[in-house]
Amino acid sequence: MAAELWIDGRPAGLEDLGHQALINYGALTSFGVEEGGVRGLDRHLERLKVSALELFGEAVVEDRLRDQIRMALAGRGDAWLRISLFSRELSLRQPDWIGAPQVMISVSAPPSPLPQGVRLQSQAYAREAPHLKHVATMGLLRARRMARLAGFDDVLFTDAEGRISEGSLWNVGFIEGETVVWPEAPMLDGVAQALIREALDRAGSPQRTEVVRLPDLSRFDGAFLCNSATPAGEIAAVDGHVFTGATETVQQIGTLWRSQPRQKI
Repeated sequence: MAAELWIDGRPAGLEDLGHQALINYGALTSFGVEEGGVRGLDRHLERLKVSALELFGEAVVEDRLRDQIRMALAGRGDAWLRISLFSRELSLRQPDWIGAPQVMISVSAPPSPLPQGVRLQSQAYAREAPHLKHVATMGLLRARRMARLAGFDDVLFTDAEGRISEGSLWNVGFIEGETVVWPEAPMLDGVAQALIREALDRAGSPQRTEVVRLPDLSRFDGAFLCNSATPAGEIAAVDGHVFTGATETVQQIGTLWRSQPRQKI
Protein backbone atom coordinates (compact mmCIF):
# COMPACT_ATOMS: atom_id res chain seq x y z
CA MET A 1 0.00 0.00 0.00
CA ALA A 2 1.57 3.28 -1.11
CA ALA A 3 1.34 6.11 1.40
CA GLU A 4 -1.50 8.56 0.88
CA LEU A 5 -1.21 12.16 2.05
CA TRP A 6 -4.16 14.27 3.14
CA ILE A 7 -4.13 17.86 4.36
CA ASP A 8 -7.16 19.30 6.12
CA GLY A 9 -9.36 16.59 4.64
CA ARG A 10 -8.22 16.85 1.01
CA PRO A 11 -5.39 15.28 -1.01
CA ALA A 12 -2.10 17.04 -0.31
CA GLY A 13 -1.18 19.77 -2.79
CA LEU A 14 2.19 20.94 -4.04
CA GLU A 15 2.02 24.20 -2.07
CA ASP A 16 1.48 22.34 1.19
CA LEU A 17 4.21 19.79 0.52
CA GLY A 18 6.62 22.49 -0.60
CA HIS A 19 6.18 24.29 2.69
CA GLN A 20 6.74 21.04 4.58
CA ALA A 21 9.96 20.45 2.66
CA LEU A 22 11.33 23.94 3.36
CA ILE A 23 10.13 24.71 6.91
CA ASN A 24 11.05 22.07 9.48
CA TYR A 25 8.63 23.07 12.25
CA GLY A 26 5.79 21.03 13.63
CA ALA A 27 4.68 18.09 15.73
CA LEU A 28 3.40 14.62 14.99
CA THR A 29 2.12 11.37 16.36
CA SER A 30 1.82 7.96 14.71
CA PHE A 31 -0.10 4.80 15.47
CA GLY A 32 -1.61 1.66 14.05
CA VAL A 33 -5.30 1.22 13.32
CA GLU A 34 -6.56 -2.31 13.96
CA GLU A 35 -10.09 -3.29 13.01
CA GLY A 36 -11.05 0.37 13.05
CA GLY A 37 -9.69 1.05 16.55
CA VAL A 38 -6.52 2.45 18.09
CA ARG A 39 -4.86 1.55 21.37
CA GLY A 40 -4.23 4.74 23.28
CA LEU A 41 -6.04 6.98 20.80
CA ASP A 42 -6.98 9.40 23.57
CA ARG A 43 -3.29 9.80 24.43
CA HIS A 44 -2.30 10.42 20.81
CA LEU A 45 -4.98 13.10 20.48
CA GLU A 46 -3.91 14.69 23.77
CA ARG A 47 -0.30 14.72 22.52
CA LEU A 48 -1.38 16.64 19.42
CA LYS A 49 -3.41 19.08 21.51
CA VAL A 50 -0.57 19.85 23.92
CA SER A 51 2.00 20.09 21.12
CA ALA A 52 -0.21 22.43 19.08
CA LEU A 53 -0.70 24.75 22.04
CA GLU A 54 3.04 24.92 22.69
CA LEU A 55 4.19 25.25 19.08
CA PHE A 56 1.35 27.24 17.50
CA GLY A 57 -0.57 28.78 20.38
CA GLU A 58 -3.85 27.10 19.45
CA ALA A 59 -5.04 23.50 19.32
CA VAL A 60 -6.96 21.69 16.62
CA VAL A 61 -10.54 20.86 17.60
CA GLU A 62 -10.67 17.14 18.44
CA ASP A 63 -13.84 16.49 16.45
CA ARG A 64 -12.13 18.00 13.41
CA LEU A 65 -9.16 15.68 13.89
CA ARG A 66 -11.38 12.62 14.24
CA ASP A 67 -13.35 13.57 11.11
CA GLN A 68 -10.15 13.92 9.11
CA ILE A 69 -8.81 10.59 10.37
CA ARG A 70 -12.01 8.81 9.34
CA MET A 71 -11.95 10.53 5.94
CA ALA A 72 -8.32 9.54 5.33
CA LEU A 73 -8.98 5.93 6.32
CA ALA A 74 -11.90 5.73 3.87
CA GLY A 75 -13.36 2.72 5.63
CA ARG A 76 -10.10 0.76 5.95
CA GLY A 77 -9.97 -1.18 9.19
CA ASP A 78 -6.20 -1.66 9.32
CA ALA A 79 -3.56 0.94 8.48
CA TRP A 80 -0.71 3.01 9.85
CA LEU A 81 -1.33 6.72 10.40
CA ARG A 82 1.06 9.58 10.95
CA ILE A 83 -0.62 12.84 11.86
CA SER A 84 1.52 15.97 11.51
CA LEU A 85 0.74 19.54 12.52
CA PHE A 86 2.18 22.48 10.55
CA SER A 87 1.25 25.91 9.26
CA ARG A 88 1.91 27.64 5.95
CA GLU A 89 1.58 30.93 7.85
CA LEU A 90 4.62 30.22 10.01
CA SER A 91 8.07 30.79 8.51
CA LEU A 92 11.60 31.89 9.34
CA ARG A 93 10.53 35.49 8.79
CA GLN A 94 7.26 35.11 10.66
CA PRO A 95 7.94 32.61 13.46
CA ASP A 96 5.54 34.34 15.87
CA TRP A 97 2.36 33.46 13.98
CA ILE A 98 -0.38 32.15 16.29
CA GLY A 99 -3.33 30.04 15.21
CA ALA A 100 -4.67 26.52 14.73
CA PRO A 101 -2.22 24.48 12.63
CA GLN A 102 -3.04 22.52 9.53
CA VAL A 103 -3.30 18.74 9.75
CA MET A 104 -1.45 16.37 7.44
CA ILE A 105 -2.34 12.68 7.63
CA SER A 106 -0.27 9.96 6.04
CA VAL A 107 -2.01 6.61 5.56
CA SER A 108 0.11 3.56 4.77
CA ALA A 109 0.38 -0.15 5.44
CA PRO A 110 1.37 -1.08 9.02
CA PRO A 111 5.17 -1.17 9.34
CA SER A 112 7.04 -4.28 10.37
CA PRO A 113 7.98 -4.28 14.05
CA LEU A 114 11.61 -3.71 14.98
CA PRO A 115 13.52 -6.99 15.34
CA GLN A 116 14.05 -8.76 18.63
CA GLY A 117 17.51 -8.97 20.14
CA VAL A 118 18.79 -5.61 18.94
CA ARG A 119 22.31 -4.49 19.75
CA LEU A 120 22.61 -0.85 20.75
CA GLN A 121 25.42 1.67 20.72
CA SER A 122 25.24 4.30 23.44
CA GLN A 123 25.74 7.90 22.38
CA ALA A 124 25.68 11.16 24.31
CA TYR A 125 22.81 13.01 22.68
CA ALA A 126 19.60 14.76 23.68
CA ARG A 127 16.84 15.75 21.30
CA GLU A 128 15.86 19.40 21.26
CA ALA A 129 12.67 19.85 23.31
CA PRO A 130 12.68 16.12 24.16
CA HIS A 131 9.18 16.24 25.67
CA LEU A 132 7.78 16.91 22.18
CA LYS A 133 7.38 14.45 19.34
CA HIS A 134 8.46 17.01 16.75
CA VAL A 135 9.65 16.93 13.16
CA ALA A 136 13.27 17.97 13.84
CA THR A 137 14.76 14.51 13.29
CA MET A 138 18.17 15.21 11.73
CA GLY A 139 20.08 14.67 14.97
CA LEU A 140 18.49 11.38 15.92
CA LEU A 141 18.69 10.01 12.38
CA ARG A 142 22.38 10.94 12.23
CA ALA A 143 22.92 9.18 15.56
CA ARG A 144 21.12 6.07 14.34
CA ARG A 145 23.09 6.14 11.09
CA MET A 146 26.37 6.36 13.02
CA ALA A 147 25.36 3.37 15.13
CA ARG A 148 24.43 1.31 12.09
CA LEU A 149 27.68 2.17 10.31
CA ALA A 150 29.56 1.06 13.44
CA GLY A 151 27.90 -2.36 13.25
CA PHE A 152 25.07 -1.89 15.75
CA ASP A 153 21.34 -2.11 15.11
CA ASP A 154 20.28 1.12 16.79
CA VAL A 155 21.28 3.79 19.30
CA LEU A 156 20.61 4.45 22.99
CA PHE A 157 20.92 8.03 24.20
CA THR A 158 22.53 9.33 27.39
CA ASP A 159 22.31 12.97 28.45
CA ALA A 160 25.02 15.36 29.62
CA GLU A 161 24.81 13.89 33.12
CA GLY A 162 25.23 10.34 31.85
CA ARG A 163 21.60 9.38 32.43
CA ILE A 164 20.05 6.94 29.98
CA SER A 165 17.00 8.57 28.42
CA GLU A 166 15.54 7.01 25.26
CA GLY A 167 16.37 5.47 21.92
CA SER A 168 16.19 6.83 18.40
CA LEU A 169 12.51 6.06 17.85
CA TRP A 170 11.43 4.45 21.09
CA ASN A 171 11.43 4.39 24.88
CA VAL A 172 13.45 1.90 26.88
CA GLY A 173 12.69 -0.15 29.96
CA PHE A 174 14.91 -2.41 32.06
CA ILE A 175 14.03 -5.65 33.84
CA GLU A 176 15.30 -6.41 37.34
CA GLY A 177 13.84 -9.66 38.56
CA GLU A 178 10.07 -9.14 38.32
CA THR A 179 10.35 -5.34 38.29
CA VAL A 180 10.32 -3.03 35.28
CA VAL A 181 12.61 -0.04 35.78
CA TRP A 182 12.01 3.07 33.67
CA PRO A 183 14.89 5.52 33.27
CA GLU A 184 14.52 9.02 34.68
CA ALA A 185 15.77 11.73 32.32
CA PRO A 186 14.38 14.28 29.86
CA MET A 187 12.64 12.29 27.12
CA LEU A 188 9.44 11.83 25.16
CA ASP A 189 6.73 10.15 27.20
CA GLY A 190 5.71 7.54 24.65
CA VAL A 191 2.16 6.31 24.25
CA ALA A 192 3.26 2.67 24.17
CA GLN A 193 5.25 3.26 27.34
CA ALA A 194 2.22 4.82 29.04
CA LEU A 195 -0.03 1.92 28.02
CA ILE A 196 2.49 -0.58 29.39
CA ARG A 197 2.67 1.35 32.65
CA GLU A 198 -1.12 1.24 32.96
CA ALA A 199 -1.23 -2.47 32.19
CA LEU A 200 1.53 -3.25 34.70
CA ASP A 201 -0.37 -1.39 37.41
CA ARG A 202 -3.57 -3.21 36.53
CA ALA A 203 -1.77 -6.56 36.68
CA GLY A 204 -0.15 -5.71 40.00
CA SER A 205 3.32 -6.02 38.49
CA PRO A 206 6.04 -3.95 40.17
CA GLN A 207 7.62 -1.01 38.36
CA ARG A 208 9.55 2.10 39.31
CA THR A 209 11.34 5.06 37.77
CA GLU A 210 14.92 5.97 38.66
CA VAL A 211 18.11 7.33 37.19
CA VAL A 212 19.92 4.66 35.18
CA ARG A 213 23.45 5.08 33.86
CA LEU A 214 25.54 2.79 31.67
CA PRO A 215 27.52 1.29 34.60
CA ASP A 216 24.18 0.23 36.13
CA LEU A 217 23.32 -2.11 33.25
CA SER A 218 25.06 -5.08 34.87
CA ARG A 219 22.39 -5.31 37.56
CA PHE A 220 19.55 -5.82 35.09
CA ASP A 221 18.41 -9.15 33.68
CA GLY A 222 17.25 -7.64 30.42
CA ALA A 223 15.90 -4.61 28.61
CA PHE A 224 13.29 -3.82 26.01
CA LEU A 225 12.33 -1.03 23.65
CA CYS A 226 8.77 0.10 23.06
CA ASN A 227 6.85 2.26 20.63
CA SER A 228 3.52 2.01 18.83
CA ALA A 229 4.94 -0.24 16.11
CA THR A 230 6.98 -2.42 18.49
CA PRO A 231 5.31 -2.53 21.90
CA ALA A 232 7.99 -4.79 23.35
CA GLY A 233 11.24 -5.57 21.52
CA GLU A 234 13.97 -7.37 23.42
CA ILE A 235 17.39 -5.68 23.65
CA ALA A 236 20.32 -8.09 23.46
CA ALA A 237 23.21 -5.76 24.28
CA VAL A 238 24.31 -2.18 24.86
CA ASP A 239 27.86 -1.46 23.75
CA GLY A 240 29.86 -4.39 25.18
CA HIS A 241 27.33 -5.38 27.83
CA VAL A 242 25.25 -8.45 26.94
CA PHE A 243 22.05 -9.09 28.86
CA THR A 244 21.59 -12.59 30.24
CA GLY A 245 18.09 -12.68 28.84
CA ALA A 246 14.56 -11.88 29.90
CA THR A 247 12.74 -13.09 26.81
CA GLU A 248 9.73 -14.44 28.66
CA THR A 249 9.25 -11.20 30.61
CA VAL A 250 9.51 -9.12 27.44
CA GLN A 251 6.89 -11.32 25.81
CA GLN A 252 4.62 -10.83 28.83
CA ILE A 253 5.04 -7.05 28.50
CA GLY A 254 3.95 -7.29 24.87
CA THR A 255 0.90 -9.27 25.95
CA LEU A 256 0.05 -6.60 28.53
CA TRP A 257 0.23 -3.91 25.84
CA ARG A 258 -2.13 -5.93 23.63
CA SER A 259 -4.55 -6.24 26.55
CA GLN A 260 -5.28 -2.50 26.29
CA PRO A 261 -8.59 -1.94 24.49
CA ARG A 262 -8.79 -0.44 21.02
CA GLN A 263 -10.60 2.88 21.10
CA LYS A 264 -13.00 3.83 18.32
CA ILE A 265 -12.07 6.71 16.08
